Amino acid sequence: MRADFGLYAVCFAAAATISFFLTPLVRVVAMRFGFLDAPSSEVKTHKTPTPVFGGVAIYAGFVGAVLLMRLTTSFPSGTLYNLRALVIGATLVFVLGLVDDLKRPQGLDYKPKFVVQFLATAILVLFGLRIRFISPSWVAGVVTAVWVVGVTNSFNIIDIMDGLATSQAAIAAVGFLLVSLPSEELYVNFASAALAGAALGFLPWNLSRRHKIFMGDCGSLTLGFVLAAVSLGARYTEVNDAGVFAPLLILFVPVFDTFFVSILRLNQGRSPFLGSRDHFALRLERLGFLRGHVVLMAALAAGFFSFCAFLATVYPLKGALAMYALVAAVVYWLGRRMALIDMR
Repeated sequence: MRADFGLYAVCFAAAATISFFLTPLVRVVAMRFGFLDAPSSEVKTHKTPTPVFGGVAIYAGFVGAVLLMRLTTSFPSGTLYNLRALVIGATLVFVLGLVDDLKRPQGLDYKPKFVVQFLATAILVLFGLRIRFISPSWVAGVVTAVWVVGVTNSFNIIDIMDGLATSQAAIAAVGFLLVSLPSEELYVNFASAALAGAALGFLPWNLSRRHKIFMGDCGSLTLGFVLAAVSLGARYTEVNDAGVFAPLLILFVPVFDTFFVSILRLNQGRSPFLGSRDHFALRLERLGFLRGHVVLMAALAAGFFSFCAFLATVYPLKGALAMYALVAAVVYWLGRRMALIDMR
């Protein structure tokens, strides 16, 4: 089967429609039962209690679109197999996020969260979704687990500003779709289109002033897990072996922030698993940028890095390596500059 671009557009539109119209209903329920995220600590960046569980609409949009395409499209057995693994794992992570949100403001301890996330990753590996360029297979499985759990939590970590995690997820999903289109890796394409639509359908409500709602951990963890799972299926090395690093570029903004805050916290003798106001986005805000401008700059950066990832998969080896070197130099310089910003 060779899916045409129209099917991906339908998948995107279905996810966006479900997410957009379901989000205000979820908000009403959250308000009715008092499921609010209160600014109960200095780590919180919002000023008033805000409804959570917007991730329910994101999850419903993603799964609903995938099921719709399943019922209306003749998928090859391999595509169905991969999508089944992805949906099962994403559902497990989504439920984990729901429980974490219900236990606000403290939330779950990071240890049981890691256990469930590794279990969801094990499902992917058992279904054959794992890193392919590493051997033996058990080492590939371990590296896959570290990658998936790391990316999953990176979206939870970056969810500190309205529209930030959502826009990053949508752009990353489009990036994986762009890279995967030439090879027709169908599960990657449909999952990417569905996730991009689900994220963008939720985004207007997350940015709204009068009808604001947060996605919660059930949203951020689900976005991160699905993107990590999608990254395992695309083909990156058909032109050059350096294309294998393309996922790092597509997911660069959340991955960078995770490493950035972890290194800073460790250097200060603090646990990297405890929240603090040291993220790159808050540092840009400290410099005087409005939050909307910070989100826009991060989105533009994500789009740029995703385009670089695409070029890295189609350029000859020397061109790809030169681009990686340039990106690394710029990022190192920016990281050093942001680390000097006084956040006290």
